[in-house]
Amino acid sequence: MTDIDDTTGPARRPERTRRQVLRPALAVAAAAALPATAVPARAHAAPPGGHEQHRGGKQHKGVRVLEEKRSGRLVDLTFDSPSMGGPAHLRLLTPDRPRRAGGPWPVLWMLPGGDGDHRALLRRYSLDSRAELRDVLVVMPWMPVFGFYSDWWNGGRGGPPAVASYHLGEVLPFVEREYGAGPLRVVAGESMGGFRALSYTARYPRLFRAAASYSGYVHPLRHPRAVRAGATHVGLDWLALWGDPVEQRGNWQAHDPYHLAERLVGVPVHLSAGDGRAGPLNPPDAKPDPVIPGLEDPAHPFPEDVLSPTETLMREETRLLARRLLGHGAPVTTHFHSGTHDPVYWAREFDRTLPGLLRHLG
Repeated sequence: MTDIDDTTGPARRPERTRRQVLRPALAVAAAAALPATAVPARAHAAPPGGHEQHRGGKQHKGVRVLEEKRSGRLVDLTFDSPSMGGPAHLRLLTPDRPRRAGGPWPVLWMLPGGDGDHRALLRRYSLDSRAELRDVLVVMPWMPVFGFYSDWWNGGRGGPPAVASYHLGEVLPFVEREYGAGPLRVVAGESMGGFRALSYTARYPRLFRAAASYSGYVHPLRHPRAVRAGATHVGLDWLALWGDPVEQRGNWQAHDPYHLAERLVGVPVHLSAGDGRAGPLNPPDAKPDPVIPGLEDPAHPFPEDVLSPTETLMREETRLLARRLLGHGAPVTTHFHSGTHDPVYWAREFDRTLPGLLRHLG
């Protein structure tokens, strides 16, 4: 089998800028309780099973804006969100010219990693200095730390955090109604955001025309111990996310891009991941990631030269998904490279993939 290393192209058959204490893919968020909302029916069809409360829920007529701050093209909003049970946030980068004939804008969704820090994306990807984004509305939704872009199972009770309901049932109709967002959308995400870029695309047909994942947690059912290790490390109940990976396996599969691969056929997908070792963008004195007890499988220890165990796991998952997509005939491209779970590599991948994403916005 051959890999695609340090080169971007179609997948072939057989082929710390800011170091978080918890790496994206290693912990989960918790919150308290209110019902979620429905995703607009015009945006997509029903998802393929799984616990996501907006599936059959009542359509929410709109979130209440608590605060709106504008600075040039940048808009920061805070909502009173029923899905999140309290304040929730959104950042927009608006186009720098009026809409022609009042028509809708093409849209790029950017999804942050497990820290949910949507405000870091503007700087990390130099979004406001890119000429090619002058006519694009960039949507950067907030997520609670390690919310996994999901409506949490919470022992079958549901309730907040209902992240998917917030994004698709509240943010999506809001930006369409108030900021001229149109139906032509593409999505890119880093780490946990890469997971949901593909999961959203697969679960909701016609929502996005293309998707890119940078070091994405794209096959969580492959490594449920990573969820457990991270949640235990911060004192959270890892089973509250999708339930037990054995007893509620169907719910895990219903969110897992690997198990949704058939639904990505026909959607251009780009996947990238490093090997967890020091790469060309790491400083010479790069240090290992903080240790997360329980992350390493004693039967399959990480190689001694791996600095970023999380990235090693993401690479394994990304390879598996790429091969599965190829087997289904999906239009997938890949870039496997040396390097760690670090924003400097995600920014490089964004540079590589942005032209292709924008082509799908017409």
